[in-house]
Amino acid sequence: MASKRPRSDAAPVKSAGDVKKAKKGFSVGPDNLPDGTHRRKVQKIKKDLIRKAKVKKSYSKIKGREQAKATKTTTNVPTVVEEASASLELHPDRQAMLDEPETIPQQQQQSEQRPRPKNPPRPKPVPFQKEAQLAQQRKEEREKRQKEIEEANRQRQAKVEERERFRKAMAKARIGGKDGQRKLGRESKVLLEKVQRMMAE
Repeated sequence: MASKRPRSDAAPVKSAGDVKKAKKGFSVGPDNLPDGTHRRKVQKIKKDLIRKAKVKKSYSKIKGREQAKATKTTTNVPTVVEEASASLELHPDRQAMLDEPETIPQQQQQSEQRPRPKNPPRPKPVPFQKEAQLAQQRKEEREKRQKEIEEANRQRQAKVEERERFRKAMAKARIGGKDGQRKLGRESKVLLEKVQRMMAE
């Protein structure tokens, strides 16, 4: 069954589409953010935007007022002349600044003449510097140990040679001469060297 036609003299009925919806405020970022850092960040951005918009709006109002005042003052010429005559007098501080411009260039010239100390060049960054130092220390320790080992071997060899020489000298001294007796002169020299060595140690 078809719907009835509305009467022409009756008040128009508002349909669901004609109803004006309330404006929704602007949104920043997604609506479904969880509570936490991201949500606070989005809220902060939104607050900043709102604050900036308010500042712009108040600025435009103030600017409009100032322009309105400016148009009023331009129509009134005598007040402008009075303001101009008042503005010709300089403030005492400004006058003092204008009176002493000669001292400022001298200071600038002195600062320009002084040579600026150059900063020493930065050392180039060495990659793996700590590792290189550790490797250098290990190398030095290894060389030191090697020298100690070589020195100990040399001393041991010298002692072996000394003992061998002493043994041969004693063997010669003990061998009897023509008459079969020991050669005490040779033996005494060898024994004297042995005693001197013992006393030196």
